[in-house]
Amino acid sequence: MDLEQRLLDFSLLGAGWVLWTLVALSAACVVVAVERAAYFRLNKTEDAAMEAAMASFLKNGDTAEFQTALDALGGIQARVLAAGLDASRDGPESVEEVIAGTLVFEKSRAERGLLILGTVGSNAPFIGLFGTVLGIIKAFHDLAAAQSEATEAVMAGISEALVATAIGLMVAIPAVILYNTFQGKVKSAMSKSQSLSHLVLAKLKSAQSEAS
Repeated sequence: MDLEQRLLDFSLLGAGWVLWTLVALSAACVVVAVERAAYFRLNKTEDAAMEAAMASFLKNGDTAEFQTALDALGGIQARVLAAGLDASRDGPESVEEVIAGTLVFEKSRAERGLLILGTVGSNAPFIGLFGTVLGIIKAFHDLAAAQSEATEAVMAGISEALVATAIGLMVAIPAVILYNTFQGKVKSAMSKSQSLSHLVLAKLKSAQSEAS
């Protein structure tokens, strides 16, 4: 009986605390979005400059020149290729392993915080719905306690409760959009890095074959 009363008391708290929870989650999403946007901006490798450096390397095979160009370029793609070139003295097989490990590391860095956006995007509507249910329970409880103002009490309570669902959707939709946007940036960076890595490996293997 004590448990039932505690659950009832919890239900009668209404949707207010749920709304504040959604506001906090929304603020967390904004923080993650700003931080990730800054990360991708600072870690972007310019495509034109990379293409020029890659074309020069494929033409003359000068690893030292290519390494210098990559260090100057910076960004995810440049770091992946630079890590591979550092291991080139140990042979193409070592380069391949180093590049694979660096790709995993860079991907984990690029995806940091995106779990928050994905979780909020998928669960905020349910949190809002939970708040709506609690608000409706409270509205009907108030209705039973104030029969003289029954219609006004229940309508006001339900109207307030439905706000929680609306806020939940307002939080979820931008979170999903941001999550998909940043995941697209991660996939693009990783696919470009893998593509360029294959070209570098092919050139290094070709140079090794010619040397032997």
